[in-house]
Amino acid sequence: MANNQKSLDTAFFGHPRGLSTLFFTETWERFSYYGMRAILLFYMYFAVTKGGLGMDQVTAASIMSIYGALVYLSGVVGGWLADRIWGSRKTVFYGGVLIMFGHIALSLPFGKQALLVSIALIVIGTGLLKPNVSSMVGNLYSENDRRRDAGFSIYLFGINLGAAIAPWAVPWAASGFGLNLFHGQMNFHVGFALAAFGMFFGLVQYSIDGRKFLSKDGLTPDDPISHEQLRPVIFRTLAVVAGFAIILLIMAAFDQLTINNVITIITIIAIGLPVYYFVLMLKSKKVTKVEKKRVAAYIPLFLSAVIFWIIQESGSVVLALFAEERTILHLGAWHFAAANFQTLNPIFMMMLTPLFAYLWDRIKHHPSAAHMFAAALVFAGLSYAFMALPGLIHGTTAGRVSPFWLVGSWFLVELGEVTLSPVGLSITAGFAPKAFKSQMMSMYFLANAAGQAVNAQIVKFYSSATEVQYFLIIGALGVIVGLVLVIFSKKIQAIADTE
Repeated sequence: MANNQKSLDTAFFGHPRGLSTLFFTETWERFSYYGMRAILLFYMYFAVTKGGLGMDQVTAASIMSIYGALVYLSGVVGGWLADRIWGSRKTVFYGGVLIMFGHIALSLPFGKQALLVSIALIVIGTGLLKPNVSSMVGNLYSENDRRRDAGFSIYLFGINLGAAIAPWAVPWAASGFGLNLFHGQMNFHVGFALAAFGMFFGLVQYSIDGRKFLSKDGLTPDDPISHEQLRPVIFRTLAVVAGFAIILLIMAAFDQLTINNVITIITIIAIGLPVYYFVLMLKSKKVTKVEKKRVAAYIPLFLSAVIFWIIQESGSVVLALFAEERTILHLGAWHFAAANFQTLNPIFMMMLTPLFAYLWDRIKHHPSAAHMFAAALVFAGLSYAFMALPGLIHGTTAGRVSPFWLVGSWFLVELGEVTLSPVGLSITAGFAPKAFKSQMMSMYFLANAAGQAVNAQIVKFYSSATEVQYFLIIGALGVIVGLVLVIFSKKIQAIADTE
């Protein structure tokens, strides 16, 4: 009966009314997150006299990268809490509340302490919210409902809509709403406050609409944990927290407790966690020989995804620095902010995804997953090679260059993302051993976390003086690894097809 009811609900453009609830929840959540991210780097390294924290630019860039890594790492915990303890409905709400308070912390003039509190709150909150909203979209449809794929497309449009608007709205607020309220200076706290309001609206809408239109299944966990099972989990969690605290205390005792050293520890964790999972699956007796071959064949795809995300996720860090320091910020009489370039990612995704889906449906012989990964890497590598051109043509000390260099670079890397996205999760699921289905699915997201963790280290080598070399070396790495992957694509696909 429930499935029939789902199939009859066509209140939101032919889809269940609950899709509207989740659509706007994610629109507002992404608005708050991408709005904050659009100005956070500048807030950290701008001088105090310009409204910033006056941090070292290299440290600020490393923090931005490790921030993204932590967000993806936390998603593993959020999925578990929803499945075993709270259910998806409560987990999403708790996550939204933490995100809102994280933005509120940044909106208050409490300096670096507020920044650290905000990062912690938003990382945990996003980890609770992101994976569970996606699963709730799937639960709106019965198993045989043909509208499911289109429903996810609409949902993804909502994500990109919020992410596209925010890099314009939040910097606009921080600059005084176009009214010169702050006498030409940036008041970043006002921008962060707007991000907090965005998440607040999302929570209000989620709470009111959710009671009416979301499935009651999400109110309880799908696989509730018993008290007996919970005790060892709590013990292991406390042990991990205590171990991390001891490491920090030892570092403090030797006067090594610095932001850069903490970033290095997180980098090691982000890289070490997928290594641990690969070793665990390859050595487990629960995994058959055929499954182990598939896990081994997935490793080059995983490494390719890491390199892809190193480049793709640089938009809020390296390309943001290029926008602020090396780009002409006007076209004729139209002036804009460096933060506005962050809108290019979601805008190109909204433009390219429907086109790609249209072409994909009409291709008779689809390329293999390895070929798709390879193409994504080549596009990403070319996007970085493209960014080396202004420095090669004009030099890096000759002043500012056209904003269309950034537009072209973002276009190329987003071609890579729409190439990778359709097959990324699918091939991960196809290579997953039965005994490690959930852990294997998290590997795709851990690739992003590892990529951003690596970024936190290599971004230290970026400056206007090293600009050309930086873009050429990383761009060449992407293209070369992509071409090497093509060579091994047949072997990888043969293993994937093994029964």
